Amino acid sequence: MESLAKQKITEDLLPQKFGKPGKIWVGVLLGFCAIGIIAYCQQLSKGLVVTAMRDYVSWGIYISNFVFFVAISLVGSLITAVLRLSDVHWSTPLTRIAEIIAVSAITCASIIIVVDMGRPERFYNLFLHGRLQSPIVWDVIVITTYFFVSILLLYFPLLPDLAILTKYKERTGARLHKLYSFLGSFWKNTPSQIHIGERAINILSVTIIPIAFAIHTVTSWLFATTYRPGWDSTNFGAYFISGAFLVGAGGVVVAMFVFRKAYKLENYIKEEHFDKMGKVLVLLALLYLYFNVNEFLVPAFKMKKSEEEHLLGLFTGEFAMVFWFAITTAMIIPILILIFKKGRKPLPAFVAGVLVVIGSWFKRYLIVTPTLLHPFLPMQDVPENYKHYFPTWQEWVIAMGSLAGALLIITLFARIFPIIPIQETITETEQHEKD
Repeated sequence: MESLAKQKITEDLLPQKFGKPGKIWVGVLLGFCAIGIIAYCQQLSKGLVVTAMRDYVSWGIYISNFVFFVAISLVGSLITAVLRLSDVHWSTPLTRIAEIIAVSAITCASIIIVVDMGRPERFYNLFLHGRLQSPIVWDVIVITTYFFVSILLLYFPLLPDLAILTKYKERTGARLHKLYSFLGSFWKNTPSQIHIGERAINILSVTIIPIAFAIHTVTSWLFATTYRPGWDSTNFGAYFISGAFLVGAGGVVVAMFVFRKAYKLENYIKEEHFDKMGKVLVLLALLYLYFNVNEFLVPAFKMKKSEEEHLLGLFTGEFAMVFWFAITTAMIIPILILIFKKGRKPLPAFVAGVLVVIGSWFKRYLIVTPTLLHPFLPMQDVPENYKHYFPTWQEWVIAMGSLAGALLIITLFARIFPIIPIQETITETEQHEKD
C-alpha cells in the first residue's frame, strides 16, 4: 500500500461521533451499569447476606472479577512497554488500545474490591491502619502505583495528538475543544518538548514493567500465603503473570478487530498486525498451558490427602465441566486456530481472542471458588448451602455491571480521543518514505 498523506492520516484517525449502532451499544452498557448499581444499593442496604458467599466461600465472583481485571490490565506493559523498549514499530497502532484497556481494567478492579467489602465505609482504614506485614496492603500499594503510572503512560504519548485535535474545533465541537485545550495547551511540539516527552515515556516504560510484575505477583501471594489446597504453590506468581499476558493479548486482538470494523481502520490496523498478534497469542497460550500442567500435574502426582479432594473436584467432580471448558477455550482451541497462517486472519483471530477472554474469566473463577470449598478442616454441622457456591442474581448483575463499566470507559475514550496515535503514525509514515 502506498504511503498515506499527512492530512489523510489525521482525518482518518480523528475521533468519530457515534452512529446509531454506537449509541445503542452505549445505551446497553449504561443499562448494565445501572442494573448493577441498583443491585449494589440493595447489597449495601441488606448486607452481604444477599450474596451466596458464606463462611467458607467468603470470596466469590467479585474476587474472580478482580483477578480477571488485574490480569487483563497487564496488557499495557506488554504492548506499550515491552514492545516499545524492544523497538518493535509494528505495535504502534496498538499501543493506545492496550493502554486504555489497562487503565479501564485497573479502575474497575479497584471498584470491585470495594464492592466485595461488607463495610465499604471502612475502606479508609486500609490506609490509616494498614500493616506492611499484610499482603492485602501490598496489593493496595502496587495497584495504586500501577494505576497512576498507566495513566501517565496513556497521557504522555497523547500530548502531540491533543495539539493536532485543537486545530479541528469545527469537527470535534466546542466542548471537546475545551477539553483538548485544557489537557494539552502547553504542548507546542518543540524539539525540546519532544525530547523530554520521549525520555519520560521511556522512563515510564521501564518503570511499569517491574510494577506490572509486582501487581500480579502480589495478587497471587494473596492466595498462596493462605496455605490452602490449590493455592499452596510456589508456582503461583509465574502462573498468574503468564495467564495475565495471555488474556491481555487476547483482549487487544478483540479490540483491534472491533475498532478496525467500527472506524474503518483497515489502512492502519492491517492483517499483518493480526498475524503478529496471533503468533504472540500462540506463544503466550503455550506458556500458560505449561504453567497449568505444572500447577496441576505435580500435586496430582503426589496426591496428598489435602489436595486430593480439590483436584478431583476440578478434574472429574463438581467443577469439571467449567474446568475443561476454561482450559479448552482459553488455550487449546486458540492454539489450534492461530498456529495456522489462515487462522491469523482478522476474523479467526478475533474468534480466538474472544475465546481466550471468556475462558480466562472462567479460569479466574476456578482459581477462587473450588479451593475455598475444600478447606483443611472438613465441613461439619453446617447448612447444605455452605458446601456449594453459585452466585445470586445480585452478584451476577454487579459483576456484569463492572464488566460493562470497563467496556464503557474504553468506548467513551474512543469517542473522545484518537484510538490510534496520530503523530506517531505520521512520523513513522514519513520515516518510511525517506527509507
